[in-house]
Amino acid sequence: MSSDRKSLKPEDLEAWNAGPLKTAEQKAPPRKGEFVSPSGATVEALYTPLDRARNWNYSNELGFPGEFPFTRGVQPTMYRGRLWTMRQYAGFGNAEDTNRRFRYLLDQGQTGLSVAFDLPTQIGYDSDAELAEGEVGRVGVAIDTLADMELLFDSIPLDKVSVSMTINSTVVVLLAMLVAVGKKQGIDAKLLTGTVQNDILKEYVARGTYIFPPAPSMRLVTDVFRYCADELPRFNMISISGYHMREAGCTAAQEVGFTLADGIAYVQAALDCGMQVDDFAPRLSFFFASLNDLLEEVAKFRAARRLWARIMKDRFQARKPKSMMLRFHTQTGGSTLTAQQPDNNVVRVAIQALAAVLGGTQSLHTNSRDEAFALPTEESARLALRTQQIIAHESGIADTVDPLAGSYAIEHLTDKIEAEAKAYIQHIDEIGGMVKAIEQGYVQREIGDAAYRYQKGIDEGDRIIVGMNAFQAEESPPDHLHTIDQSVAEAQMHRLSDVKERRDGEAVARALAAIRAAVTAGENVMPPIVDAVSAYATMGEICNLLREEFGEYHEDTTLF
Repeated sequence: MSSDRKSLKPEDLEAWNAGPLKTAEQKAPPRKGEFVSPSGATVEALYTPLDRARNWNYSNELGFPGEFPFTRGVQPTMYRGRLWTMRQYAGFGNAEDTNRRFRYLLDQGQTGLSVAFDLPTQIGYDSDAELAEGEVGRVGVAIDTLADMELLFDSIPLDKVSVSMTINSTVVVLLAMLVAVGKKQGIDAKLLTGTVQNDILKEYVARGTYIFPPAPSMRLVTDVFRYCADELPRFNMISISGYHMREAGCTAAQEVGFTLADGIAYVQAALDCGMQVDDFAPRLSFFFASLNDLLEEVAKFRAARRLWARIMKDRFQARKPKSMMLRFHTQTGGSTLTAQQPDNNVVRVAIQALAAVLGGTQSLHTNSRDEAFALPTEESARLALRTQQIIAHESGIADTVDPLAGSYAIEHLTDKIEAEAKAYIQHIDEIGGMVKAIEQGYVQREIGDAAYRYQKGIDEGDRIIVGMNAFQAEESPPDHLHTIDQSVAEAQMHRLSDVKERRDGEAVARALAAIRAAVTAGENVMPPIVDAVSAYATMGEICNLLREEFGEYHEDTTLF
């Protein structure tokens, strides 16, 4: 490829621009509006070898799949050996309802579970708490005690199905419950597979389901790291998430830069507590969004993989190849779904899923067409899953590794996104690291500014969203949307009360006291929390104890 660059001279391109291109544009002027990606990057009419860096080298920039710098994928065979995990995100109402949806999706060919929890569960309140009113089971499943978790995974063999849990501030409780359920199923914890999100930093930036201040929150993150390293060797101890920052409006380069800066903070925190990089880095995972600009998204995934490999090798002196691999889950962009003409969302999701697969994702969730209105129906969830299956088995793109490699446009965009993301990381380093950058509001302001620019383009008509600001049609809201009845909350509170009446109160008190002692002594809180949930201590009881010890975080809105 380097010879391509030498054979093409800048004056050749200038002649083409001044001759054939100019003549063609006089006959058919370019479409109205600037040619820019959703991230605001200018899109050129043509890419050539001249758009690659002067010192571009195949071995340094691409290499082979499964080898450093992993630009072309983390496995030599990629999907020729094994398809990505089709992991549809699901959770609503109570544990019984969600269990039925899980088993339905598994019957339809889903290959992994991804659990959505309701807001009270995410921020550490029981369903009967005053602050939980109106939110029980609304955006995910309500989990108050181990009894709920037992129902959630009833008839689902946890040694055969991997489980991803989107949980952050209360991860220590939910992971402990999963371990306890596995034990009740007779499964050795060392056989459990899956991922916990456990990414608290992005909660302060873009999502908001935090409880404790950053310092104790980071301690809980590393407690999970240490517990997984010792007890759950097949479990990914964190899913470092750019998805929510992208949903909040950041650009592709910001998504890579801020996500990897979070990753740097977590690696450093683990090193500071005495762990060795090659002992835990292979179990780090990442989570990205996939939006509509197919070429930019493919390049983003490739750039993230290459940049992380270099960070782990050069900054943290990782030696194992697996420590340098960026393995990631992808979810299609919820923020791109429109209530107008919701069937258009099927097309959007297909493009986004295609980008994720072309970019080399390890697992994928495809959103459903009706999610701009409500949680997806079974029919919509099945269609979203079928989208992945058609890409896997009918499109042909899973038959070769990194099929877009060598495209002048893809390689230029990959280089560009990597360089911009690297610049963000360097600036965050100058501030003093990601925690300080968040505390000073830098990351939040950058995302807010990018979101404003994008929305302004829509409002002014420079960016077309089909069915919303162009190509509108008269329509009625879709029928048969999924709803959550108030009786779900009432039944959930009744079960919680029943569990409290039947459990051994003294055993619960002893277990809670052991958690408090571990916090005070600076010991890992995971083992006593496993004991506490096994005694049917509630989510709220454990989190309220931690609130007393750690305090609660309140955002300083004057920074924005």
